[in-house]
Amino acid sequence: MQQWLAEHPVVSYFLILVFTIYIFNAVFRRGRLPILKEVIVYLMMAIGCLILLVLQIDRLPIIQCMGVAVIMMLMVRLRQIYDSRRNRRSGGQHASADNSAERS
Repeated sequence: MQQWLAEHPVVSYFLILVFTIYIFNAVFRRGRLPILKEVIVYLMMAIGCLILLVLQIDRLPIIQCMGVAVIMMLMVRLRQIYDSRRNRRSGGQHASADNSAERS
């Protein structure tokens, strides 16, 4: 796979850019930026991805490592969604149990 990615730099660059944008939005994004600042941030990311592309072509597993990071982040996100739904369902039961405990 590493050889194929080295032979197709456009695909490699696109994957690196997509993974970088996802990681940035999942980890560092706290709110909306003004449009000019947002354009500058994404432009700087695109330039920085060129450096990562050089490292990927130079046989470092950049795409594979970023893929593992994205998979782990998705697993954490799915776990958060699962926990929030489970707490919402059992929230009514816990609230009634808390109220009866306060009355005693």
